[in-house]
Amino acid sequence: QVQLVESGGGLVQAGGSLRVSCAASGRTFSNYVMGWFRQAPGKERDFVAVISRSGGSTKYADSVKGRFTISRDGAKNTVYLQMNSLKPEVTAVYYCAARSGTLLNIRERDYDYWGQGTQVTVSS
Repeated sequence: QVQLVESGGGLVQAGGSLRVSCAASGRTFSNYVMGWFRQAPGKERDFVAVISRSGGSTKYADSVKGRFTISRDGAKNTVYLQMNSLKPEVTAVYYCAARSGTLLNIRERDYDYWGQGTQVTVSS
C-alpha cells in the first residue's frame, strides 16, 4: 500500500507560479511511476504530467507543456509539480497518483494509488 498526500495548493493570480507537492509513504518510492492529474469543477479528471521511476523521463499534457514541470526527490519520497505562467483555466483539484511498472501511462485507470487532492485556484 502506498499513501500519497498532496500539499502546496492555494490561490494565485494569473501569471503567477505555484508548486504542489506529493509525499509518498508505505512502499519503496523508487518502484513507482508518479503522475499528476487534475479535475476542474464539472469535468472529468485529466492527465497533467508523469515521471519515470528514475526521474529521467517525463511526459506532459499538451496544454501544460513549457509551463509545468514534474520532478521527484527520492531522498524525500516526494514528487513535485512546478506550475508557471498560470491561467484561470487551470483551476482544479490536483491529484498525484502512483503506479507500479515502468510505462509512463496517462490513463487514470492505470494508476493504483491516489492522494486526496489539493485545490489550485488561479484568479484573473
